[in-house]
Amino acid sequence: MFKAIVSADTLGAALDSVSVLVDECKINLNDDGLAIRAVDPANVGMVDLTLDESAFESYETDGGVIGVNLARLEEFVGMADAGQLVQLELDEETRKLHIQIEGLEGTLALIDPESIRKEPDIPDLDLPATIVVEGKDIDRAVKAADMVSDHIALGVDETEETFYVEAEGDTDDVHLTLGRDELIDLVAGEARSLFSLDYLKDMNKAIPKDAEVEIELGQEFPVKMHFDIAEAQGQVTYMLAPRIQSD
Repeated sequence: MFKAIVSADTLGAALDSVSVLVDECKINLNDDGLAIRAVDPANVGMVDLTLDESAFESYETDGGVIGVNLARLEEFVGMADAGQLVQLELDEETRKLHIQIEGLEGTLALIDPESIRKEPDIPDLDLPATIVVEGKDIDRAVKAADMVSDHIALGVDETEETFYVEAEGDTDDVHLTLGRDELIDLVAGEARSLFSLDYLKDMNKAIPKDAEVEIELGQEFPVKMHFDIAEAQGQVTYMLAPRIQSD
């Protein structure tokens, strides 16, 4: 059993944060809310999402897992106006999700969870540097890097206590530096890793510009980015594997 009522804005933000990486996923219906963990087909980008029970107008479940086509579900949710409520109800016999948005009703055929890619284990990495920055600064860095290159370096200069972003193209390059006084917080440790810009561009689409984003960095290690959605009633973690630079 699963019945829930949630604002379209809240549900849309949650789905967006996952659909930038995968087309389908398992949704875990837990007592305390929804949880999604997924990895893209190339095993480069991962997402871990929780949407707390408190983010819903009402939420009832006896547990379980459903598989969804994210694009189809987002199409339904996208029919709602800002502030409208979405009603969700699982029909366990037909394995379909009933969706109501005011006068609009529809059913979404679910996917067998067993046919969906296995949920990844997100490793517990002890990374030396932590940066807390506004989402708009990530957006600025990604857009600047995209002008010159298809990869981007994120790093921390422990001596200068700065967070920096670099992108080098065939002819042009960009460099952005943010000092401690321009960051929300900084735990300085020597760190620098190179990443595919395409993945960061996709993740950036789902990061609210006014969010506080916590970035964990190491030396040629994956990056972890954590931020809240739905007025801090939802949490998203992205992890992105680095492009190892050859000497």
